[in-house]
Amino acid sequence: MLSRRTLLTRVGLATAGAGAASLLAACGGPSIARPTASPTGSLPDQLDDVLATIADGNQAFGVYVEDVRSGGTYSFHGDYASQSASMAKPMIVCMALRKARADGGTLSPENVAHAQKAIRNSDNDAATALWTYAGYQGYQSLADELGMTHTHLDEKKSDQWSWTWTTPQDQVLLARTLATGGSTALTDDECRFVWDLMSQVQDDQAWGVGKPRSATVSAHLKNGWVQFQSTDNLWAVNSMGGVQGDGRDYRMAVMTRVADFPTGREVTSEVGSWVFSILGSGKL
Repeated sequence: MLSRRTLLTRVGLATAGAGAASLLAACGGPSIARPTASPTGSLPDQLDDVLATIADGNQAFGVYVEDVRSGGTYSFHGDYASQSASMAKPMIVCMALRKARADGGTLSPENVAHAQKAIRNSDNDAATALWTYAGYQGYQSLADELGMTHTHLDEKKSDQWSWTWTTPQDQVLLARTLATGGSTALTDDECRFVWDLMSQVQDDQAWGVGKPRSATVSAHLKNGWVQFQSTDNLWAVNSMGGVQGDGRDYRMAVMTRVADFPTGREVTSEVGSWVFSILGSGKL
């Protein structure tokens, strides 16, 4: 497994980011740290360089990548843990599918519509309806069965799906399961149902992992964003999924915590763009 260089510690992120970054405004949008030149060296070295720049000293930032072409993986604080926000919605749909199967049937037409809205449009009411139907305890049992060892309910708000905790590495594991099937926790048909919905996310939500989506590049994704006003007042902004096309085939998750949503959207999209670019030159 390829991993981020241990010599580049969290303390070193600030120096690495400041030394290579240029604070640029994106068409009047938020100013974030962006690489000013194409990185060199091995693919892990290139990813180290650009992600340290984009992180710009923010320790609440993690990325995990799995190259389907080679099976190689890369981690930049891939064990960074934070709240899922709407990135929990694929899990919620999976919970509802498991509940229906346990009851001896399939999702009702109403719950199918809820699943479609929850993934395609990130509709919170639809997600809450499925969460209530499945029972929030089903989240933990599903995570455990999938081997998502750092994904769990919040200790103080266990009945609230937005507060569920996860990591980029666990989210890539979920993406792999949904894309390939072969799980004892979910049937192949259930995986295909959720993965297909993730390819239909509405255009204005296709940022982050979905940034490279185009006529020749497909993206299956689910993003999440929420401000935690009762704690640090910061925004958790997350993105997970898979990208295929123009010679690439990979799964990725990026999670961060920033001052506002536009900054988080820009940061995750910058990561999505650079990972796509770098993986165009070789395999992990």
